[in-house]
Amino acid sequence: MAEIAIHILFWIAVFYAVNASTSSAITIRISRNNNNTVMERKEVYAFLPAAYITLGLLGVLFYGNILWLFKKILSFRNNFARFAIAACWFLLIFEIDNVAINLLTPHDAVKFGSPPTHQLDATFKLKSGPPVPPPFQKIGHVVPDNGPPHFIMDMIDRSQLILLLLFLGILGISIAYFFLKEWAKADVVRVKLEANQLSTEVKFLRSQINPHFLFNTLNNLFSMAQGKGNDDLADGISKLSGMMRYMIYDSNADSVPLSKEIEYLEDCITLNKLRYADSEAQVKFDFPAQPVGVTIAPMLFIPFVENAFKHGVAIGQTSAIDIGIAVSTQKLIFTCVNPKYSTIKKMEDEKSGIGLENVKRRLDLLYPCKHQLQISEDKGKYFVKLEIDLQ
Repeated sequence: MAEIAIHILFWIAVFYAVNASTSSAITIRISRNNNNTVMERKEVYAFLPAAYITLGLLGVLFYGNILWLFKKILSFRNNFARFAIAACWFLLIFEIDNVAINLLTPHDAVKFGSPPTHQLDATFKLKSGPPVPPPFQKIGHVVPDNGPPHFIMDMIDRSQLILLLLFLGILGISIAYFFLKEWAKADVVRVKLEANQLSTEVKFLRSQINPHFLFNTLNNLFSMAQGKGNDDLADGISKLSGMMRYMIYDSNADSVPLSKEIEYLEDCITLNKLRYADSEAQVKFDFPAQPVGVTIAPMLFIPFVENAFKHGVAIGQTSAIDIGIAVSTQKLIFTCVNPKYSTIKKMEDEKSGIGLENVKRRLDLLYPCKHQLQISEDKGKYFVKLEIDLQ
């Protein structure tokens, strides 16, 4: 409500500014020749229809900017294109206002020497007798002329500059208003995302086992598996230990080398494949051989890989999962394609773990306006494509 009241008060102030500009812009100069003397008086048109048109166009400029134009031009990467579009929009609105003022100005009175009757009566009465008394002012001597009074439109040039400055002022206010609102929205989103992330971390810390006890136990199991000659089990325990170490320690950093994230995904794929026969889970994982110097926020891709195994592999059926990571100079692209079996029963604890919604919120926080996530289904397959701008 307070914001609405501010808008109302603001436009009331703008209206009086517009009226002052148009009133000073348009005056009627009434003059007559009386006994070789020119007598003159000015009448100002107050609250011309043009003032209401100008007010409406200022509203179109302001709300068109904050609700439509600025949101559109921010999608352009070229600053010159942004400036050109905004300038053309401003000039269009300003030119429409100029045309409206010209159309609504009483040019006929000026052209034909016959002003509106109420304006004539408010100024003077045509009559014979002595010279017209004040408020008419004597401005000079001319050749005797007993004809009717003539009317001259006095368009003050500086009024156009005033209107231009008024339009530019509204443009500046709309720019400030838009970016302040966007900053406030982004700040609210950031605070919410940080709160959600903190809550997730607190829950995780409450539920986790003491890391030292966990790693000691895994090391003991690894030694036991090796002692009994079960190399597959020993390898699985070793990979699980590495994954837990990455999750507990390395993932606390804001960013990690892409090579570590790839290594983590490889271990995750290997452990998930232990549950299935080789023919049931056929996984293809393509990634850069040496992603030197590329860093990424940790734990962004694992939910998509986990979902691929959870929903895309069925016992007794051949399931192909295709995972890929591609890196260019300025962009990273992650893709994951897997079958989707609607008959697979979802686990009761599906809400545990990071989850897709959490990943989306982290992307909004860590890569605002620098990522694009596409998730779709088609012909029994699940498609995920995540693009991240590395600049």
